[in-house]
Amino acid sequence: MTEPQNLAPAPLVWPVGALCRAIGEALDNRFNPVGVRGEITGFARAASGHCYFSLKDETGQMRCAMFRRAAGLLEFAPKDGDRVELRGRVAVYEPRGELQLVVESLRPAGQGALFEQFLRLKAKLEREGLFDAARKRALPTMPRAIGVVTSLGAAALHDVVTALQRRVQHIAVVIAPASVQGTSAPGELVQAIQRLNAWAPEPGAPALDLILLVRGGGSMEDLWAFNDEQLARTIAQSRLPVISGVGHETDFTIADFVADVRAPTPTAAAELVCQPTLAWLAEVQYQQERLRASVLRRLDQQALRLDIASHRLGRPSGLAARQQLRLASWEQRLRHAVQTNLQARHVALERAHIDLPAATARALQRQGERLARADLRLGLLDPALVLKRGYAWLTDAQGAAVGRVDSTYPGQHLVATLADGKVDMTVTSSPSD
Repeated sequence: MTEPQNLAPAPLVWPVGALCRAIGEALDNRFNPVGVRGEITGFARAASGHCYFSLKDETGQMRCAMFRRAAGLLEFAPKDGDRVELRGRVAVYEPRGELQLVVESLRPAGQGALFEQFLRLKAKLEREGLFDAARKRALPTMPRAIGVVTSLGAAALHDVVTALQRRVQHIAVVIAPASVQGTSAPGELVQAIQRLNAWAPEPGAPALDLILLVRGGGSMEDLWAFNDEQLARTIAQSRLPVISGVGHETDFTIADFVADVRAPTPTAAAELVCQPTLAWLAEVQYQQERLRASVLRRLDQQALRLDIASHRLGRPSGLAARQQLRLASWEQRLRHAVQTNLQARHVALERAHIDLPAATARALQRQGERLARADLRLGLLDPALVLKRGYAWLTDAQGAAVGRVDSTYPGQHLVATLADGKVDMTVTSSPSD
């Protein structure tokens, strides 16, 4: 008895690339789009602008690719160790058959709701034109007084005051205190900016020329007061230009986008306000030297003009002598022009005379050549040339040419002219006989 044969069908043999594509399509249909949370490791940004990293947690790890278009929309600088949430799609990188996440958006983990709220408000205000460069004002070159909005206990206030004292001790500073964190902070910041816009200096005191809105760094929650919509609109409506110096260089808030100028730090905001006193003193000295040199040049020019005028007034004969010299110069130039014209005409006449004999000689040569050609043709018609080839010229006794046999008769006297002489002949017979 034979054992039963295995009748299971043989597995389909796939080309490697086709299998990779099929797996990719299955993943796309099953999972995409997908959201993933994890920790960044091995983050690298290529020269092309694409970003590559891995996303890991306690139980797994996946390679990620974020192409330049999506990377250009990042609102923060990702780095190793950051916990993030991403949106993207699962795909197979066919050249290596590797599973990867193609990242379309990336944000810090735990800030999802706040970040979405931030993006919605940012898009709304941007559509309204609050971020347009055309509405932003240039900073005054030399402000008379500066308003500062921040907390009295904040390190940012110390940084700003220190920078201003170091660079511009002569500029007055007006502080409008406000909370920079917490639920009451947005309203206090709005009121502080409004107070500075309405602030009226005492008689003799300088007027405010701009406002610094500053705060030190922190998390998104710490900086959330500066993402308030009413604060953004207050900044946009401010009569005075506003510099926003909130957080660190990688931190961005709505206040940064709507302010006239965004500074990376509070200290940088203070340094943007004005040039150091020493720089202005150097500029004043430079301008003073330029003014002094200009005045001296002007005085020298006027003194020279005065000397010339005095010289002319004191010696009128000198003026007459100069006029005589000018007349003599013009006379000499006229004589030279006439002489040059005559010489040119003489040369032209000589050239014409030379051209005439040359033309006459060429004409005589052509006529001589024509005469020689005619003489040659005439010579070719000379009967003597024919006689030299063995022919004879017959004439009768009267000298008439005899050209036909039937014109002769027996006994007729003829003369045959040959090349070297004549022969007398008598006709003995004739065809007519």
